Amino acid sequence: MSRHLADLLAMRGPIKRIAVVGMGYVGIPSAVLFADSLSYDFVWGIQRESPTGSMKIAMLNRGELPLRGKEPDLADLLKKVVDAGKFRCTSDYSKVEECDATTIAIQTPFKSSEALIPDFSSLEDGIRNVGRYITEGMLVVLESTITPGTTVGIARELLEEESNLTAGEDFALAHAPERVMAGRLIRNIREHDRIIGGIDEESTVRATEMYIPVLTKGHLIPMTATAAEVTKGAENAFRDLQIAAINELALYCEAMGVNVYDVRKGIASLKEEGVTRAILWPGAGVGGHCLTKDTYHLERGARLLGGTIDYPLGKESLYVLARHINDFMPQHMLYLTTEALVRIGKTMQGSRIALLGWAYIADSDDARNPPSFLYYTLAQQGGATVKVHDPFVTTYPDVDIHQNLDSVLRDADVIALFTAHSLYRDLDAPYVKALSNAIHPVIVDGRNLIDPGEFIKRGFIYKGIGRGDVNNHPIVD
Repeated sequence: MSRHLADLLAMRGPIKRIAVVGMGYVGIPSAVLFADSLSYDFVWGIQRESPTGSMKIAMLNRGELPLRGKEPDLADLLKKVVDAGKFRCTSDYSKVEECDATTIAIQTPFKSSEALIPDFSSLEDGIRNVGRYITEGMLVVLESTITPGTTVGIARELLEEESNLTAGEDFALAHAPERVMAGRLIRNIREHDRIIGGIDEESTVRATEMYIPVLTKGHLIPMTATAAEVTKGAENAFRDLQIAAINELALYCEAMGVNVYDVRKGIASLKEEGVTRAILWPGAGVGGHCLTKDTYHLERGARLLGGTIDYPLGKESLYVLARHINDFMPQHMLYLTTEALVRIGKTMQGSRIALLGWAYIADSDDARNPPSFLYYTLAQQGGATVKVHDPFVTTYPDVDIHQNLDSVLRDADVIALFTAHSLYRDLDAPYVKALSNAIHPVIVDGRNLIDPGEFIKRGFIYKGIGRGDVNNHPIVD
């Protein structure tokens, strides 16, 4: 424990002003909840300057939420704190100097998952910009998911280099990983337990003080900074592993002619003391910013910090294998599509596909790393024409996304369901068939959204992930 840091924190007193760097799915709800708390006087949101960044800054300062998906309470809270004069957004990092604490939530993608090379350029830029303006007694918290060892390593080095101050002596430094999911951002921050990992005891205590006021049900779990980094990577790697397990089971069930959802229900029914069956749902693939790369942060940390890992010789990491299975599922959707087209004497070449859902998660506009992209690309390479619909996502590089569902379904040979948007659960078989203008349109359900029987009896060729019981159904004329 540093007596000097303890004295500086005591002199500064309670945290009253906070800067939140990165106005995305993590930063916006965090900043709004801090600003809504009676414990804090003011919150600066800091967003990097760019064409989209400038638009986001302007919208936030008008009290308008730049996220299009369904986010309960977030829009109302944003307007409330803007109207109250407790939150404002800017691209000016010098505002950090006015604050007692700064959180950093900037994306950390991978340049190469094979070589385990992350792209920390945006995060490092953000850290450097914060470092130029931190003062004695300030708290800096990294919320981004990062390779284990980053907080005590490069992050600390950059902050010290830019500030000419020493972490753990002149300012507090911690890692408190975000644990949110689109569609439930406010609830997740309030109710999930918060992992707090300081580089020392004073830093952990100071970060704990900052997060307490925004928690309603969640508890604080203190640990070291590196343990906190491992925790975040591991919880997402575990979730990815669970999804891969049910996806592989779905592939087995298709091969054996049984319904994976019956099997899943049977497995989940076994409950007794000491027995848990945390079995998830199969699907068309895993997207988003977290699960698609957090396994690689964990793998990289083990290699950088662990030295020799005692592991079966020549065998692939279980977590990386799970990643490959989940990355494969869009290809399996294409396989199901091809098999269905064969049943009506068609091929991918010249077929018209209506791809429904570009966001990776239901009722959200989060289109980072969508599994639909691989399907879209492979189908086009196979000679198909693909039209994409999503009710929330309006733009994506080099992909035209339509908001009119009827226009996408019209004259479609294939309807491929990729996202569990509420809208798609209400698809009406006769109406969809009439729009398709086909005797036997194909429907490939990647999220178990529709009743197969209802579509099959209307003449559709149905294929669904894990639906070995109906995937080879008789064709109804």
